[in-house]
Amino acid sequence: MSASVLTAANQLTLLRLLLVPVFALCMLYGRPGWALVVFVVAGVTDALDGLIARRTGPTTLGAWLDPMADKLLLATMFVMLTIPGLGLVARIPLWLTVLVISRDVAIILTVAIFNLAVARRTFRPSPLGKVATATYIVTGVVTLYANYNVAALPLVNGCVYLTLAITLVSGFEYLYRMTRRPPDAPAS
Repeated sequence: MSASVLTAANQLTLLRLLLVPVFALCMLYGRPGWALVVFVVAGVTDALDGLIARRTGPTTLGAWLDPMADKLLLATMFVMLTIPGLGLVARIPLWLTVLVISRDVAIILTVAIFNLAVARRTFRPSPLGKVATATYIVTGVVTLYANYNVAALPLVNGCVYLTLAITLVSGFEYLYRMTRRPPDAPAS
């Protein structure tokens, strides 16, 4: 890769990708405190790479890598916090993990099919989609923290139902946007 491709923002995105297996290993080896630290660091890299990319200009690599890194990190978080047998005091329900991952898979497949069958387009994330991502991160942090400090357990259920609501609303909003106008068309 050339130096112009490995911008500071892209390096942070690559770091986030590298933190995904570290997070999973912390969970598998019963280290919820370390898993929380790794997950928070990964979340900070997401915020920083977005800030840097807006100031220095996004790259094509970053436009593809950043959402992939986000989806991989969040999918791993949901799966790891759902798996039985890890000795977790707070777990995310299986139905919620399936719903969140199914929503993301549906979005990815829709974009791929549209790009292959209709026309090459960019699909900008909606503000509601960004709220969904932020909600997923908060749910992960709260659930990880509850596994580290059981005093936070009552917050987990609230986060689960908030995640359910934002997943459904953002999923329906995405479908509505796809049926109403082309992805690159300005909003009316």
